[in-house]
Amino acid sequence: MQYKGTANFRHDHPEKTGVLVTNLGTPDAPTPSALRRYLGEFLWDPRVVEVPRPIWWLILHGIILRIRPSRSAKAYASVWQPEGSPLLTHTAKQAEGIRKELQAKYGNNIVVGFAMRYGNPSVSKVLDEMQAQGVRQLLVLPLYPQYSASTSASTFDAIAHDFTRRRWIPDLRFVSHYPDYPPYIEAMANHIQAHWNEHGRNEKLILSYHGVPLKYLEKGDPYHCECHKTSRLLAERLGLSKDDYMTTFQSRFGREEWLQPYTDETLKSLPGKGLKSIDVFCPGFSSDCLETVEEIDEENREYFIEAGGEGFSYIPALNATPGHISALTQLIEDNLQGWTVPTNKPEELATRLRLAEKQKQAQYPGRGL
Repeated sequence: MQYKGTANFRHDHPEKTGVLVTNLGTPDAPTPSALRRYLGEFLWDPRVVEVPRPIWWLILHGIILRIRPSRSAKAYASVWQPEGSPLLTHTAKQAEGIRKELQAKYGNNIVVGFAMRYGNPSVSKVLDEMQAQGVRQLLVLPLYPQYSASTSASTFDAIAHDFTRRRWIPDLRFVSHYPDYPPYIEAMANHIQAHWNEHGRNEKLILSYHGVPLKYLEKGDPYHCECHKTSRLLAERLGLSKDDYMTTFQSRFGREEWLQPYTDETLKSLPGKGLKSIDVFCPGFSSDCLETVEEIDEENREYFIEAGGEGFSYIPALNATPGHISALTQLIEDNLQGWTVPTNKPEELATRLRLAEKQKQAQYPGRGL
C-alpha cells in the first residue's frame, strides 16, 4: 500500500497547528445528477442508515436514487445562492471568521480550514492541504452542538479512515459535542433576543432540531437528551417558562418512528389549540441550509398559516455572526489547552535542520535532506 507523504520534505519546514471545521455537506449544484452523487455518498454511510448493506443497497439504488434526486434538486434550486449552497457559503464564512480571530492572537502558525463530511471540499482534500502546510497538531471541530453517531461519529470515521492512508499523522483532538457550552448558549440567547428586539416576540418559541430514528435513542445515542438540555439552558437564559417554548424534531425520512414531537405535525396542530403566532429557531443547525431555509421557513411556515396561524417568524441560524464566531473561537482555544502553537522562528528552523542533517550524515553519508 502506498501511504501519502509530504513531497520534497525538509526538516526545516515550519510546523503548524491546524483547526479543521466540518459540516454535513452539500451537492455541487442543484441538479439531479449532482444530488444523485451527493445522496449516494450520504445515504450509503452506515452511521446514517443502520440497515444491513445488501438490503439497503437494493433500496438505495433501486428506489431512492431513482426518485429523490429530482425532488431534492428542485428544493435546492429554491435556496441556491450565486456562491453555492447556503451551508457551503456560511461554513466558509465561519471558518474565515475563526481564522482571523485565531491568527490575530497566534499569527500564521495556526491554520484554519473547513471541509464537508459528504461532498466538497472533502475531508481528504483539506487534510492534504493542511499536511502540505506543515500541520502537526490537528483539532477537528464538527459544527454539531449535540452529539449523534450519525453526525459527530461519522465525521470521526472519515478522519480516522483518512489517517489510515497517511505516512505521518498529526497529534489529534476531536470536539465531539458542545450542547451546554456557555458561550454557545449565550450566543444563541443574544441572537434570539436581538431578533425579538427588532421584529417583536410571538406567543411561543419553537426550538426545532434535526430528527433521528427513535431506535438510535433506544440504543444509547445521547442526541435526544442533549437537544433537550440545550433547549432548557437556552430557555433559562432567556427567562422563559415551560409554557413559553417547546422542543420539536424535523426532517424525518422513511416510515419508521423518529424522535417526537415532529415539527411539521406540531405546527399543523398549534392553531387549533388557540396558538396564533410562533417564532422558530433551530439550535442544532450552526448554519442555515436546506433544512432551515426551505423546510422550516417555507414549507413549515405554510403548514402553520394554512392551519389558521397568523404570525410566523423564522429566526435565522447563528451563521457567521460575531457572537457565534467568538463562541466557536473560544471553544477551539479551550480545546487547544496544553498544546503550544509553534513559533517557527528562523533560528529554530535552522537549528532543527542542522541537527537533522548532522544526524543523517552520521548514519547515511553523502545523502542530503
